[in-house]
Amino acid sequence: MAAREPSEIRAAGVKQVAAAAGVSLGTVSNVLNHPGRVSPGTRTKVEKAMAALGFVRNESARQLRAGRSRVIAYVMLDGRNPFFTDVAAGIEDAVGAEDLSLFLCNSANHAGRENAYLDRLEEQRVQGILITPTDPGSPALDQIARRGTPVVIVDRTRSDATLCSVAVDDVHGGEIAVRHLLEQGHERIAFVGGSTEIGQVRDRHDGALRALRDAGFGPENLVRLSTDELTVAEGSEAGRRLAGLPSSRRPTAAFCANDLLALGLLQACAGLRIRVPDDLAIVGYDDIEFAAAATVPLTSVRQPRQLLGRTAADLLVEETTDPGHEHQQVTFTPELIVRASSSPAE
Repeated sequence: MAAREPSEIRAAGVKQVAAAAGVSLGTVSNVLNHPGRVSPGTRTKVEKAMAALGFVRNESARQLRAGRSRVIAYVMLDGRNPFFTDVAAGIEDAVGAEDLSLFLCNSANHAGRENAYLDRLEEQRVQGILITPTDPGSPALDQIARRGTPVVIVDRTRSDATLCSVAVDDVHGGEIAVRHLLEQGHERIAFVGGSTEIGQVRDRHDGALRALRDAGFGPENLVRLSTDELTVAEGSEAGRRLAGLPSSRRPTAAFCANDLLALGLLQACAGLRIRVPDDLAIVGYDDIEFAAAATVPLTSVRQPRQLLGRTAADLLVEETTDPGHEHQQVTFTPELIVRASSSPAE
């Protein structure tokens, strides 16, 4: 068979395959969709014709005819944060096992960008949407679900049970982080985090206050160092502000709302010659891979990142396939992983 130009190879369709193999269009269709109905000899002949022609099936057309997409989408909150890429890896494991494709979007924590993605995904008729939303209570999520596209909220909770959600008990996470620091003898603790309008930050802060209260301390023992974002750069800047506090007010420990902030704080401490953990004990949150690999291995509150993703994807698949599906709100319990960045106060 003569070699074909690339344009010809891309243009090859089922008619050309049928002609090259000397079979009917129905036989080619069966090879693609119901190979068990075709004899091994005929199937081999059709497959050889496909390979020679460079045939690639038109999955979009097939899904359009079937009226059902084989694509799941995940709108993550911050693609720069390894926590969300780990969640996405768990989602990918689950959807791959169901022979589905995964489409990733990054809202970058901007509501407008998130809404634009949601509009496009609904237009593309994806099978379902997983999302870590900027606002878990957004009416847009309910509207999409009512129009027939299932939605599952990831790493967030909402006040009602109108959608499935998968999250971690962040109040408990904040509590065990600060309880650990209190048990090490620290009494003045910095909380490094973004706006409390972010649900996780608020919950982790509330958990920190609960631990202080249970130990007989007041909220004044928690020094708030607010950041604009939850990034390494913001953590480093918080470290410089902390170092500038008078020694009488300077905390001896810090609980950071995520590991990126904690890693930035570690970075600042190294530059300012603040010894970790001797001068400042640090606890992060998420236990991303880089936490254990830091110059001073980071104590962190571990979230089951990939399990979050897998569970959310399983709930979404169930909702798309089971008419008797009932919405579930799944909450996991985090655990503290103690490493060298926290130790008894001297």
